[in-house]
Amino acid sequence: MNTQLSDRINSVTPSATLEMAAKARELRAAGKDIIGLSLGEPDFNTPEYIKQAAIQAVNDDYNSYTPVDGYVDLKDAIITKFKRDNDLSYNHSQLVVSTGAKQALYNVAQVVLNDGDEVVLPCPYWVSYSDIVKLAGGVPVEVATSIDTDFKMTPEQLEAAITPKTKMLWYSSPCNPSGSIYSKEELRALADVLQKYPQIVVVSDEIYEHINYGVTAHASMAAFEDMYDRTVTVNGVAKAFAMTGWRIGYIGAPTYIARACNKLQGQVTSGANCIAQRAVITALVESPDRVQFMIDKFKGRRTLILDLLNNIEGFKCNEPEGAFYVFPDVTAHFGKTYKGTTINNASDFAMYLLEHANVATVTGDAFGNGNCIRISYAASEDEIKEAVSRIKTALS
Repeated sequence: MNTQLSDRINSVTPSATLEMAAKARELRAAGKDIIGLSLGEPDFNTPEYIKQAAIQAVNDDYNSYTPVDGYVDLKDAIITKFKRDNDLSYNHSQLVVSTGAKQALYNVAQVVLNDGDEVVLPCPYWVSYSDIVKLAGGVPVEVATSIDTDFKMTPEQLEAAITPKTKMLWYSSPCNPSGSIYSKEELRALADVLQKYPQIVVVSDEIYEHINYGVTAHASMAAFEDMYDRTVTVNGVAKAFAMTGWRIGYIGAPTYIARACNKLQGQVTSGANCIAQRAVITALVESPDRVQFMIDKFKGRRTLILDLLNNIEGFKCNEPEGAFYVFPDVTAHFGKTYKGTTINNASDFAMYLLEHANVATVTGDAFGNGNCIRISYAASEDEIKEAVSRIKTALS
């Protein structure tokens, strides 16, 4: 710990997904043949019709500062998207466009939380939730789930986690890292609990919305009339449109929260990239069917990787209904030793696979569940087959 730095930054854990990706790059640079299944990044190129919109924006001389909360016509596109896909009605004052959904989440935590406020996080949760909460002075309250409940929090668990200090509930659906999806009925049951606690704000992270394999329909907490005024719906274009590097996310929120995020963002980054915003207008107004080919590919890879992993002794997998990850329980391998190295936990297991199988995954500890590892199947079928083959050999 560097005493020259703030306690705030010293308390933050580096992003495990980015850290593992960096280690994989270092090993590749040293000549090792590493297969990276650690990052949540589609391996497709951004669709041509979206790229053409960006090129047109360059030719139309979009190069100036953008409004802090986003172009008006991008907000129009977001309004259209929310109504078409989620049956949510927002106006311009309820929307804020940010530099990725991660900034959107950070903004919301900063403007809602005071020191000591508690945030309920169903585990597993996306790797950055806990530290974003801590940076805002909040206290993460982790609610453990397991593979036996498809990694979903029950109403009883939510009720038990709520205290007088509870200020927020954060979750993602489809979930990163488990791929689990809360059905409309399951969300309604959670909403019924929340009706008793009007002070609690819900953050619904829906970035993987369109990567859904058709088992459970996507549902938004804000679509319930009694939850609309206390739910922040977070989304973006990184995952479904293969636009990770374009860095555009957005929220639909109660006006007071949206205006506060706009105020904060005005002092931190101001408006998001002008060219990216113009491209996102096209991405959102066009039919989601135009990116269905990617979802179909992911679905095929999901089948492939589950078939392969289920043939490895000691891997216990749920069947993810969305996103592009599997989150196998690997506790059967804890306590085993190889060449003087003992696997005590998921972090040890992930490092073992990196060193002995040359495959980069992410420890479940980073997601609040130390029994599992996250494996991304946003990779080619050949890479998936080779990676699982290497894992099987390394564990044999």
